[in-house]
Amino acid sequence: VPLLLENQGLLDVLTEALSLSTEPVAADIPNNRSMTRWKNMASEVDLLAAAEGDVVVRIALIGKYTGLSDSYLSVIKSLKHASIEVGRELKISWVDASSLVEQTVSEEGDGGHSGAERKNAWEMVRSAHGIIVPGGFGSRGVEGKVAALKYSVPCLGVCLGFQSMVIEYCRNVLGMEGANSVEFEAETKHPVVIFMPEIDEDSMGGTMRLGSRDTSIGGGKWGQDGPSKGNEENTISYWLYDQQKKVAERHRHRYEVNPEMINKIESAGLHFTGRDAETYSRMEILELPRSVHPFYVGCQYHPEFKSRPLEPSPPFLGLLLASCGKLDNFLEVAKTSSVPSKKCRA
Repeated sequence: VPLLLENQGLLDVLTEALSLSTEPVAADIPNNRSMTRWKNMASEVDLLAAAEGDVVVRIALIGKYTGLSDSYLSVIKSLKHASIEVGRELKISWVDASSLVEQTVSEEGDGGHSGAERKNAWEMVRSAHGIIVPGGFGSRGVEGKVAALKYSVPCLGVCLGFQSMVIEYCRNVLGMEGANSVEFEAETKHPVVIFMPEIDEDSMGGTMRLGSRDTSIGGGKWGQDGPSKGNEENTISYWLYDQQKKVAERHRHRYEVNPEMINKIESAGLHFTGRDAETYSRMEILELPRSVHPFYVGCQYHPEFKSRPLEPSPPFLGLLLASCGKLDNFLEVAKTSSVPSKKCRA
């Protein structure tokens, strides 16, 4: 569409009507009317669409609103942006999270799934190159999300997906039987995800932690002044975010990882490499070492809200790089190059 509008002279109309400058705006962009990058991207998308075989990357989206794909429109676009960046044609396998586990009728009216449906759902998970577990509200499908995260392929968890990663790890690595979020089980013996203390539990209107918030990225130990210096290079997120130690991302949640559980969880190997830049007590990013898992990254925030066709969201880019076997090369080049990592994605 942008190229069609350019061919029809829209830029001339806007330039004159808004008195826009036509002077050069950057060294790598001849002038502010240049569409070179967009044209190159559009050509690459056309080539990928016409290709077959090895250029396809299949991502299983484990969701609870899979009957209406527009519910995950931002997630879909972010996956597409990242797939273009890594030179792959994206194929999404829509997996209803509740179909991955046996269940009876839920409070939300889900009547369960047949054995054939469960088998088909797991086949889609097993055939995927990577898994995305996006956000959501309510208990339906959560056990399916947790179950899918046991599978050893690249995984990205967003918001509720991030919390599901913590639940899964606490249950199956730390041995906390029945570990859960108080959103789904108020009296759980192991409340690993809790209601944020500053939020009014009795009121649903205007009670979420919303908007852009800063996240500090670091490895090693954290204190009142933030992460220990120099250890951020041991994290995946630091390199995906172009070697930034602080990033701004958009939030939309009421629940958080229980701060009282952090030391125990990290001592078992799951590291919180991103925390809120105000108090360093609110968990924002988690990672497993790549020696343990090919790519296991979660974020409390919603990185999909800032993704763009020529600037894919870093966590989504990481998932796609790992899913098509390019993450090792990306990290190697990024760590030895003097240019930002977004120049090293080929």
